[in-house]
Order: sequence, then structure tokens, then C-alpha cells
Amino acid sequence: MLEQVSAFVREHVQPSETVLDAGGEAGQAELARLRGLARSAGLWALPLPRELGGGGLGLTEYFALAEQEGSSDHGPAALGSSCLLDVRMFQRFARPAVLELLKPLVAGEISGSYAMTEPGVAGSDPAAARTTAVRTNGGWLLNGRKWFTTGAGNASYVTVLASGSLFVATDFRVVREIPVLGAAGQFEIALEDVFVPDGHLLGEGGDGLAIAGTRLALGRTLRCLRWIGMAERAFELMCLRANERQVRGGALADRQLVQQHVFESLLAIRSARALTRQAAELVAAQQDARTEIGLAKIAAARTLHQVTDAAIQVFGAEGLAPGTLPMLARIGRAARILDGADEMHVSDTARRVLRTRAN
Repeated sequence: MLEQVSAFVREHVQPSETVLDAGGEAGQAELARLRGLARSAGLWALPLPRELGGGGLGLTEYFALAEQEGSSDHGPAALGSSCLLDVRMFQRFARPAVLELLKPLVAGEISGSYAMTEPGVAGSDPAAARTTAVRTNGGWLLNGRKWFTTGAGNASYVTVLASGSLFVATDFRVVREIPVLGAAGQFEIALEDVFVPDGHLLGEGGDGLAIAGTRLALGRTLRCLRWIGMAERAFELMCLRANERQVRGGALADRQLVQQHVFESLLAIRSARALTRQAAELVAAQQDARTEIGLAKIAAARTLHQVTDAAIQVFGAEGLAPGTLPMLARIGRAARILDGADEMHVSDTARRVLRTRAN
């Protein structure tokens, strides 16, 4: 299965990245085509429950594939696993009205989005969110704005943090798309007296941050695995370039400074992979992995940033031209902010370790 996933992403998804990054109708059409190929290859929705139409892999099995699947930023969407976090969250906390979304979600007939971050509010402090949920007859009225909501432009629903609770809203207005370093897919949305029925509340009132925390543990672990897959991809390109490029009668690979880039990159990848696998084992076993995830998140994000930058340096000016390395550089830079900025993880992890050492 690992080789099949790796080959599919390499042969089908990676060549389509430019179109997928641009989004729009062409991007949606290409994603639909890739999903059809994934179904035909028996690779669709591998970590999702069989009863919902998925492949039924457990987390441990899926973690072994996630690095290869994530070597392209579009791999999870193309292979139908990008809704894993929503599916697991709904199965655990949703009422019947929301559970009806699961089968079409796993089938790829609909998609969802997750809205936490807000304009003017520090994204690393979700407790400070200003979006409100006011009780009304039979449900709630939501008011506020969210941004950097992935995929909201084509989403059938959006899960919204408001007044400390999580709601599944099907009525929202897309304000604008927010290109991230040139790539499409992020949006600002407005909720203006949006009615959400009682059946679309996740968990109980006030449980939103706790539910979000359970989601984040798995989400951050998956991001780390995928970032390592991308770093490995950049590393392979760097090594290929070093061996093939001739400068003044010799290969770049013979230059000590290039050898240092290779060594430091390999060291970073293997270190980040070890930390991430340690975190993944704890997450799969449903154990407290906060410290391990904090370490892995920092290591994986820095590694993708570092290795891609080194690869661009080895390529020279050609590494700045449109193509794989600039795309990976964009993702690597964003990785140090996504799912909590580096500074937040450093502080939170250090405080936790110091508290345990003080007892």
C-alpha cells in the first residue's frame, strides 16, 4: 500500500500541483479527475471508516502512509483523506442531524471547512475569539467573521467556534479569497445572524475549546508527517541537482559547502521524523502527547523550511523559477505559523516541561 500511495502522488498529483494551487474551476475539475483515479486505484479515503465508504485503516496504519501521501500539499484531498479530522470529530461529538453529512463527506460529494481564526484576533489564542452565538428559539444566531478558513469557497458547511462552542453552519457568506504567498484556497467568511439549529451544536454548550483540542492533536501530527514528506521531496531534488550539475569540470556534489547542505538537511529530516513518530505513537494510543507534538511541530516545520531553502541554494537562480521548490518554500514558511506559531509551541512546551520538573 505504501508504494501504491507513493507512486500515485508522484505520478498523478505532483504533476497537477500548479493547476491545483491556482484553484478556480480548473483546479476543481483537476481535483475531481484525480479523485476518480484514486477510486479506480483502490486508494480512496483509506483512513476513513468502511461503513462510510472509506478504506478502514486505523491511525497507526495510516500514519505509515501519511508522509508519502503528504509529499504533495494536495495529496490528502486527491486521495480523499482530507476530511479525516471532521469525520472523527463528528462521530464523537455530533448529533444525528450532523451525522447525516458523513457519508456524502467521505464520498467526496460535499466538503467542509473549519473556522477558528479571526481578523484582528491572535490566532494562537482561540479563547479570545469574538464571534458570538446567541440563544434563540430552536437554536442559535451566529455573528462574526473568520478568515484563513481552508476551502470555504466550495464548502457545504463550516464548523465555527463561537462563544466557546462549536457549531456546524451551512449558511455563511464568503467575503474574499486570501491567497497565501500566491496560492489559492484560503478565505474570509462572514456570519450575519446565521441561524444554527440545536442539532448542529457539537458536544455541549461551552465544549468548543476542549473539542478543538482533541482535533488539534491529530491534525498537528498529520501536518508534521506531511511536512516531512515534502522535506524529503526537496532533499531528493537537491541531491539529484548536486550530482548532475557540473561546475568548472566537477560536480556540485564534490563541493564541501554543498555536502554540508546535504548533511544538515538529512540530519534535520531524520530528527524530525523520529520526533514525529514518537508523537504519532502516543496519539494513536490516545495518550497525552502535548509535549511530543509541540517538539514535532517545531521540528517538522523548521525542517521543511530549512531543507527547501538549502535545495534552492544548491539549484541557484533556477531554484527560484516557478516549480516545485518555490511551492515547497511557500508551504515551509507558512508551516511555522499554521496550527500555532513556533513561539507559542516553544513557550507552551517549555512551561509544561518546567512544571513537571518542579514537582
